[in-house]
Amino acid sequence: QVQLVESGGGLVQPGGSLTLSCATSGFSFGDAWMYWLRQTPGKGLEWVADIGNRGLTTSYRDSVKGRFTISRDNSKNIVYLQMTDLKVEDTAVYYCSPTRTGGLKGQGTQVTVLP
Repeated sequence: QVQLVESGGGLVQPGGSLTLSCATSGFSFGDAWMYWLRQTPGKGLEWVADIGNRGLTTSYRDSVKGRFTISRDNSKNIVYLQMTDLKVEDTAVYYCSPTRTGGLKGQGTQVTVLP
């Protein structure tokens, strides 16, 4: 079955950096676009970034452009999200998914940005 295990979250100050990882199994990772999504209390799941199956195409929501970088290692079935210059508004639970709607996702990893 599909498994997605996110890790790498934590507590950082504004301006700090974190790199999230998502280990996957149970589907053809090399054929799948992958998405990072996030959710905060009171808000729905929102799309953060995505990457094409070969890693050649990436997209980002406007608020993270220039600060976040999505990448993938198809030999390890892992997708990453490198986050720099973190802001308080980036605080959320972050999920990876092979669907933009997040129909399949893991347990998530908490990112908290606090002054």
